[in-house]
Amino acid sequence: MSEIWQGSLEKIDECRFRIPQSYKAGMRVPGIIYTDEKLLKDIRQDKSLEQVANVAFLPGIVKASLAMPDIHWGYGFPIGGVAATDVENEGVISPGGVGFDINCGVRLVKTDLTYDDIKNRIKDLAARLFSDVPAGVGSRGDIRVSAREEKEILVKGACWAVEKGFGIEEDLECTEENGAMAGADPGAVSDRAYERGKAQSGTLGSGNHFLEIQVIDQLYDAGVCDALGLFEGQVTVMIHSGSRGLGYQICDDYVRNMVHCLQKYNIKVPDRQLACAPVDSPEGKSYLGAMRCAANYAWANRQCLMHLTRLAFEKVLGKHWEKLGMRLIYDVAHNIAKIETHTVDGKEKKVCVHRKGATRAFAPGHPALPERYKKTGQPVIIPGDMGRNSYLLVGTQKAMDETFGSTCHGAGRVKSRTEATRTVDVNVLLKGLAAKGITVLASGKGTIAEEAPEAYKDVNDVVKVAHNAGIAKRVCRMRPLGVIKG
Repeated sequence: MSEIWQGSLEKIDECRFRIPQSYKAGMRVPGIIYTDEKLLKDIRQDKSLEQVANVAFLPGIVKASLAMPDIHWGYGFPIGGVAATDVENEGVISPGGVGFDINCGVRLVKTDLTYDDIKNRIKDLAARLFSDVPAGVGSRGDIRVSAREEKEILVKGACWAVEKGFGIEEDLECTEENGAMAGADPGAVSDRAYERGKAQSGTLGSGNHFLEIQVIDQLYDAGVCDALGLFEGQVTVMIHSGSRGLGYQICDDYVRNMVHCLQKYNIKVPDRQLACAPVDSPEGKSYLGAMRCAANYAWANRQCLMHLTRLAFEKVLGKHWEKLGMRLIYDVAHNIAKIETHTVDGKEKKVCVHRKGATRAFAPGHPALPERYKKTGQPVIIPGDMGRNSYLLVGTQKAMDETFGSTCHGAGRVKSRTEATRTVDVNVLLKGLAAKGITVLASGKGTIAEEAPEAYKDVNDVVKVAHNAGIAKRVCRMRPLGVIKG
C-alpha cells in the first residue's frame, strides 16, 4: 500500500519523530510524534501527520504540535493530538482540538471478585448489563430530568448524580476535576443542544463506546498495584462513553460560528477545520463555557452508567455492590481543553491544553491529584479493542516535561467504519471472540463490524511506545470477558 504522507520526518529516538518547523512556511513550532517504526507504517497511511503540521500554525502554540502513538486522522486536529497555547500571548482555543464528543472518556471500576467467582456467570452479567444500560444511536434512558435540572447537571457534573443517589462521595474524588469543571456556562449552550441531551443521562451511546467486564491478566508494577488494591485474576469493569448528543451539538454550533473568527482576529491557518478564537475573546470564553457544560454532562453520564452497572452486578450476584468491592479507580477525559500551568522554556505559563484523543497523565505529587494518588501518579486508563487488551498506567514527570502531562487514549483506528463494515464477516468475528471466551452483545451487527479488532492498531504496541517513551508507566493489563456495545 502506497503511503499517503510523504513529508519530511526526522527520527529523534526509538519512540519520537519530528516534523521540522521548516516543513511548511507558517509553522510556529515543530511537530513531535510519539511512535516507533512499526506503528509509523500505519500512521503514514492517512493525513494525520499533515494535521500535526497544520496544528503548528495556531497562534500562541508553545513547544510543539504533539501526537500520541494512537494518532489517526480527525477533524482539524488529528485524533491523538495535543497542543498547548499561551493564554497570555495570542493563545487560541479551537473546537477541532477538542472534538465532537466532548469529554468522551473512560472509567475503571475494580471489584473484589476473581475470574473463578464469575466464570460461569459472565453471560448472565453481560445480558443484565445489556438489558439495564440503554445503548445505541439516540438511546434514551430512564433518568429523566426537567429543564432546570439539566442546567444543574451542566454545572454540577457527576456531583449531581451523587446527590441523586447514583454513587458516593468517594467516586467524585476518583474522577478527573472531581467530576465537574468550574466555569461552565449553561447560557452558552443552544436550545438544540439542550434538546438532544435531556433524555440521554445514563446512556452508553453508539460507535466505539462500550461497557466491558474484564480480568487482570498481567501485572507490571507490583508496588502501584498493591497501592491501588489490584491483583492478577481480579475482575474489573471499564465504562467508555461521552457527552452524547449534547456534546456533539455544542461542537457543531461552535465550529460553524468560529469560522468567522479567523477573519475577525486575522488568524491564518491552512485548514478551516482549525477555526479558533483567542482564549480571552468573547467567542473563546463562550466556547469554553459551553465545552465545560458538555464535559460535566459526560462525567454525570458516566457516573450514572457506573450506578446502573453496580445495580446489574447486584441483581446477578445477589450482593450489594459495596460488598462486591465495586470501587472506582479513576475516570479520565479524552476530548477536552483545559487551562493549566506548565513549565515552558524554564518559565511557568498559563496555557490552554487541547487533548483530543489523549489522556491526562499527571505525575506523582501534582496538586490536582487526590491524596490517594499523590505517591503513584494519576491513573491513566487505556482501552483497547474488544478482542485484545486494555491497560492501566500512571502518569510520569517525563509527561509533565514533554507533553503537558499527556499520553495516548486508546488503540487508534487503522480502518474507517465504512471499510470495517465492508471487509468484516460479523459471524466469523463473533465465533472467533467466543473461542477466546469473550461474550459480545450489541444493538446491531453493524456496530460489531465497525468495532472489529482488525479496525484498530494493537493496543499492546501503542502502550509499549507510551511506556518506553516515559510519558506513562504500565501498571497492569486486562483482557475482555464480556462486552456491551451501543
